[in-house]
Amino acid sequence: MANHKSSVKRIRQDKTRTLHNKYYAKTMRNAVRKLRAMTNKDEAVALYPKVQKMLDKLAKTNIIHKNKAANLKSGLAKHINKLS
Repeated sequence: MANHKSSVKRIRQDKTRTLHNKYYAKTMRNAVRKLRAMTNKDEAVALYPKVQKMLDKLAKTNIIHKNKAANLKSGLAKHINKLS
């Protein structure tokens, strides 16, 4: 167990932040999964900006790496362009 007040607080804060980050990362993964599953191009084009915004925000706050966000956006754009 931690010996200092500050380390006890740090553990408490880390637990809260971890839960917060996990929630947003899971939400992002579900949104990406939903977009990849789409077969209608119009719906996919409408949803893409929302997913893109989500990825950019998560990369900005270091929940995911900026290169991961870029790779996901690129892959999703390719997927949308393949749809007919």
